[in-house]
Amino acid sequence: MTPKRNVLFIITDQMRADCLFGALEGHVDLPHMRALMADSVSFARHFSVTNPCGPSRASLLTGQYAMNHRSVRNGTPLRYDTPTIASEMRKAGYLPMLFGYTDTSQDPRVFDANDPALRSYEFHMAGFQEMLEMRMEMSFPWRSHLKNRGYEFDNYFDVFKPVAPDGGQPALNDPAMYAAEDSDTAFLTDRFLETMPAYAQDDRGWFAHLTYLRPHPPLVAPAPYNRMYDPAALPMPLRLPSHEAEEALHPFFAPTRANSTVAGFVEGFPDLEPTDEVVQTLRALYLGLATEVDHHIGRVVSFLKETGQYDNTLLVLTADHGEMLGDRHSWGKMSVYDAAYHTPLIIHMPGGGQGRRVNAPTESIDIVPTILDWVGQVIPDSMNGRSLMPFIQDTTPMPPTDWRRYSFSELDFADPLNPTRWQRDLETGLEDSCLCILRDDRFTLIEFAADLPPLLFDGEGQGELENVAEHPEHAATLARMTRDMLRHRMRKMDKTLSNWMITPDGPRRP
Repeated sequence: MTPKRNVLFIITDQMRADCLFGALEGHVDLPHMRALMADSVSFARHFSVTNPCGPSRASLLTGQYAMNHRSVRNGTPLRYDTPTIASEMRKAGYLPMLFGYTDTSQDPRVFDANDPALRSYEFHMAGFQEMLEMRMEMSFPWRSHLKNRGYEFDNYFDVFKPVAPDGGQPALNDPAMYAAEDSDTAFLTDRFLETMPAYAQDDRGWFAHLTYLRPHPPLVAPAPYNRMYDPAALPMPLRLPSHEAEEALHPFFAPTRANSTVAGFVEGFPDLEPTDEVVQTLRALYLGLATEVDHHIGRVVSFLKETGQYDNTLLVLTADHGEMLGDRHSWGKMSVYDAAYHTPLIIHMPGGGQGRRVNAPTESIDIVPTILDWVGQVIPDSMNGRSLMPFIQDTTPMPPTDWRRYSFSELDFADPLNPTRWQRDLETGLEDSCLCILRDDRFTLIEFAADLPPLLFDGEGQGELENVAEHPEHAATLARMTRDMLRHRMRKMDKTLSNWMITPDGPRRP
């Protein structure tokens, strides 16, 4: 009899990789994630292949680069016939359960114009069984939970405003109106744990996708997480002395900074300015929310162990993308810097490696092929990622000899209905308001579709603090990486049907 194989795929939202390895590692308490790392394989050079939330999850769940699935913005539809983790796990005999959200914009060709699915980019991806609707803007079950618990609010987003304990003017790091046991993170975890006990006794394997909103803004946290970290004890963001110096690096950065400000990361402070005190307070709140998520991930792992499922469950923990968090005088994820794309990836496989850290470049599109590989399901030709199983298996500590030498990401900064700040300031259109990023062991290249100069960062020099694209000594590197980027795009174009042939004997593929 085939051993029961469960899959738990957890995504946190907007969590930086350096919370677990990097600049913030020693400043945030994440005991449960670190314990999981000690029992798993972690990937230190893991990057989202696109941003923001909707596109990044489209890539995560389809295994495709954005240049192929083309759901490149929050609100841009994903083709209805795109193979996904949900469609392929169904072929493997699993019911894909969703606790949370996928931020999928639906294909208008398969829905009536009046269907609610076409009114929100936060709809769930086709093929998933939505066990709990838990979204940013449409979290009706959590809203009802709060009301049933006696919390009073008329405007939903008032829930995200901090409340002064003495009833006066709230401070940025005053607690949320709700207690920690009633937070969105706690509620989602409670509902997952209430649902899963019966599945633990089922002889068939299960697949669950558990997605946490945090530490995504609005940056408000329940006590004690709101003041768990001292802002003054945290390192300052990585940045040049002024935002003017940042903007002088490249024309892209002035509209980037203007597009996302500190005031947009909190509710109730419309005139907030990015003073050092404000920046450090928001960074402390972000880390508090990360610790809250860690606490509840610990509850989930404990459940797996207590019910005897830990040793037959593939557990994948990652984030959809990163967060600038004040680095480079910027906030959010619509950027070119590593902080916006570098995410944690931890994979616990029964019988797999333990405590190993992989430094080979990996991408968010590798996760779905890894899951399909583990359950024995064919990986569709449409998927651009590769299975990470060689890194996870305990007997194969070295990467395959043909593993990629770099990671690749994309960003679309256009809006077809309301031109973005980038489009207005840079005078770009729908077709050329986009960029690509290529990162190898030393250099990072950013190329724009518009007639804008490239960016080149040297990891052995000042890194992202200096653009060396015009330095004569790096001309050969710039040319080589530009060719690498072109070749990468050519090699990774959509292969949904291109490997098939129609023959007198019917359709065939290698």
